[in-house]
Amino acid sequence: MELTELNKYKKKSHFEFSISNSLERVCNAPTDRSGIYIVYAMTGNQSELIYIGSSGQKNKDGSLKVRKSGLGGMKDRIVNGHQFGKVSRKRSWVNQMQIENINTLKVYWWVTYDDEVKDFPTDVERQLINKFKETYNCLPKWNRM
Repeated sequence: MELTELNKYKKKSHFEFSISNSLERVCNAPTDRSGIYIVYAMTGNQSELIYIGSSGQKNKDGSLKVRKSGLGGMKDRIVNGHQFGKVSRKRSWVNQMQIENINTLKVYWWVTYDDEVKDFPTDVERQLINKFKETYNCLPKWNRM
C-alpha cells in the first residue's frame, strides 16, 4: 500500500526494534511533538504493515493535546502506550514478536501537527486505516488485537 499522502510531512524518521533492544533506547520519535506511526513486521525478507497508530488528540477547544507525562510526545505513546492488554509496548511488543516469530519491527513516524502543518494525528490515523481497509478488506493485524 502506497502512503503518498505522508510525503507532505517533513519531520519524520524511523527506527528498528528487535527483541534484544530496549524500545526506549532505540525509539527516536520526538518527545515534544505529536503525529502518526506505522509499524512493519520483518520476517526474513518479508515486510508486512501490522499497525497504524497516533499520538496527540484534539482538545475541546480545537487545539492539540501533546502527551506530557513519562517521556512525553510521540515517543512516550510508542514506548509506554498500552497494547495487547494493559501492558506497555516496551513489554507487550517483545511478547507478541516472540509469539508471531517476528525478527524485527520497523517503526516509521511523521509529525503531522506543528508550525508548518496542522493535521490532527487521530484524523490522519483514521484516513490511513480506512485506506488500508479499502485496499485489503481488513484492519492491520495489530490494530484489531
